[in-house]
Order: sequence, then C-alpha cells, then structure tokens
Amino acid sequence: MFNIASDSGSRDCTGVSRRNFLRVGGLSALGLSLPDFFRLKAQASETAPARRAGNMNCILLWMQGGPSHIDTLDPKPDAPAEIRGEFGTVQTRIPGIRVSEHMPLLAQQFDKLSLIRGHDPQNGSHGVADHIMMSGHRFNPALPFPCYGSVVAKERGYREGMFPFVQLGRSIDRRFNGGLGGFLGDQFNPFEVHEDPSAATFRVRDLSVAEGDRARLDRRIAMLGEIDGPSGESTPTDVPTVRARDDFYERAHTLITSPAARRAFDISQEPAHLRDRYGRNTLGQSCLLARRLIEAGVHFVTITDGGWDTHQNNFRSLRDRLLPRLDQGYSTLLQDLHQRGMLENTLVVWFGDFGRTPKINPSAGRDHWSTAGVACMGGGGVRMGEVVGATNANAEVVVDNPVRPQDLAATIYTALGIPLNTWYRAQDGRPIELVPTGRPIRQLIG
Repeated sequence: MFNIASDSGSRDCTGVSRRNFLRVGGLSALGLSLPDFFRLKAQASETAPARRAGNMNCILLWMQGGPSHIDTLDPKPDAPAEIRGEFGTVQTRIPGIRVSEHMPLLAQQFDKLSLIRGHDPQNGSHGVADHIMMSGHRFNPALPFPCYGSVVAKERGYREGMFPFVQLGRSIDRRFNGGLGGFLGDQFNPFEVHEDPSAATFRVRDLSVAEGDRARLDRRIAMLGEIDGPSGESTPTDVPTVRARDDFYERAHTLITSPAARRAFDISQEPAHLRDRYGRNTLGQSCLLARRLIEAGVHFVTITDGGWDTHQNNFRSLRDRLLPRLDQGYSTLLQDLHQRGMLENTLVVWFGDFGRTPKINPSAGRDHWSTAGVACMGGGGVRMGEVVGATNANAEVVVDNPVRPQDLAATIYTALGIPLNTWYRAQDGRPIELVPTGRPIRQLIG
C-alpha cells in the first residue's frame, strides 16, 4: 500500500521495532489513498520546475544493517586471522581483483559493474545511515533531505501510467527520514510494496481489486460522474475544494484498473527457469520484479534487504543466508539487464549503512565501522570494470581516492542526468541546492 510516512517492521541492533505512524488506507477497502496521493502531487507541481527529459533509470539495492566490506568485496587474505576471517577468495573478471569465495557468480559479472573500495561512510549509526546513504546529506531534523528516488520522482514524473518511484520490501529505517521525500513533501515518497514477491500468493493489494470491490469502485466512479453532470460542464460547486470528481480520481481509477500496471507487478508471467536463476527467495524475486517495473515505466526502484547487522555469527549468517541469495539475485539482475539491452540506461547501485569492524568480536561477529565500507555501481552510462580507491592492509581506513556519501550522490545524479546545481525550495521558502559539496567519481563519470 502507499504509506505517507511509515517505519519498517524490521529490527537492527538498536532493538527498536519501527511501527507505522501514518498510513493511508488501502484501495481494497475503496479508500482514498491514490486520489489523495495524486492531489498532493498536483499541488506540488504548481511550484515544481519543468521536468527534465531523460531516460536513465535506477535500481538501488539497499542492504540494511551494514554489510561487512572485508567478508564481501574488500577481502584482506594477508591480514591476521582475527581480521581476515573465515572466508577464502575468488578471482573476478578484473585481473588481480578478488572477492569473497561466497560471491562466485557476481565475480563473473565484474565487466558490468565497478567496485568502490574507497567508500568512506563517515557514520556508524543505524537510522541516520538510511538518510545519509540515500540522500548524500547528513540528517538535519529541521530540514530532512529527499532520497534519490524522491528527487527522480519530482524531476521525471509519471511515465506510461506507472509510479515514478517504487520501494520493494520494508527494510528501511524511517526514524531519520530514510528513503522518503524529505522537504520535497510526502507526495514524492515511494509507492511501497511490502508483500513478498517470492510467495505463491504474491499480489500488490492496492493494485489488486477483487471482483466485488471492482464493481463497487466502478459504481462509485459512475455516481461521481452523474454528480458532475452528464455534459461534464462546471456547476457552481465545481471548485477545487468541493469537486466530487476530478482528475485525481480519474487517474487513480485508471491506475488501479490498468492492465499494464497489474501486468508489471505480475511476476508469475516470468518463465520458471528465469525465476530460478534469480533465486526463489525474497531478494532474488525482488530483483526480478525491479527489472519488470523498470521495463514498465518506473524510473527508480529501491530493493531493500535486511539482516546485515551481523554483531553475532557474522560468518554463518553470511555463508548460509545473506551472501548466496545476494550473489544469485544481484548477478542475474546485471546479466538479465545486459541481455535485454537495458543495462546501458539502468544504473544499478549496491550499498548499505556502513562497513563493519576489521577485528572479529568475541561473538564471532563484526560491529559498526564508520571509516571504511564498500559500494558498487554498474550500467547507466558509468564506466564498468573499474576499482575505485582502496583501504589499508587491515581494511580500517581509506588510503586512496576516498568516496564520501555526498560523492556517491553526485555520481548517481550525474549518471541519471540531474544537474548537481539543481535548486529547490524548502517548505519555509528557503532555496536548497541538491548536492552542494559532493563531486562525481571521476573514474566512473567523465
């Protein structure tokens, strides 16, 4: 359903279970979620700049909790045992570059991505990380910044009757405005899909109108048409505050009854062998669904995956659950996009909260680490097959070509064709520059 501002149901080491605190009713009960959403959207467009043309799209894979850089894409096989950990390494398609032995499929797709080993997250706290990493700005409670998807939604708008920004899963911490529209407004929040696309019964509730509800919906639309009059001419009460039927209802009705929208979310149309390649799990099928949504006209899709906060049993969690499904889903997504000719206009980004401590703790885990991490980018016109930056011998600090969150933001926006000197107005009228301090990664953009 569409959540105006919701907290995820996942947990991390803070022990906080985020609860939804403002939710718009689902259309299965014939609520007004989509009409209200479109109304807010139109109100914002009165002061919005002209939308910029562009066909670059983006898929962001968000690993909530913070993946261990040492045990994934920046291994240190020559470090002491208490740092290098339990995993061996495999060779990638980039000569001399090795990654965790539990990522063999992704290692063969390194011609379709670039590895950012110089990532400096500059933060080691959950919640705040969701805002910093998805916006490129430190959190300011007086001025929360919009995430990448929300900026894209504002700049690009709707295409082919599809939402501009969709979030799959609920593994995002909302306490500090992570993954939301910030000062741009709630109308630029994502359309959230909380249902598991790997489930046999998967369907998106707001886009799945049962026959009984469909008949009621059609009757209500017809009744509203009669109130407005058969000729459609304006009446004395036909003003914005009292109109019974307007473009918002028509648009909402069109979307929830659109065969194209329902078809885009109908992952069962994919061949069984391709679904198997992606992996019959939540992350794998979310990667496949993201590809379908981009094909259907969505501009930005965030795929969320939780459980990366590995303070305990880091190696068992990575080996048995986290890395196999990531390796399968992420590698197949890159390969599938490439084979369909979509990778050149679809930027695929991968990162999480921050890195994890080089030294293994007494619980066979790794804790939060704010001075080193790892990220990936591929497709979308960025150079691929590159390795940006490096950490020291023990993966403690970046020693070459540091890449800050604001630099990631500048690179993402540049790849998507959104000028970094774009200005918006906050709700109090203040002019705000999109990325005032970030710089695009020269090795990837140029």
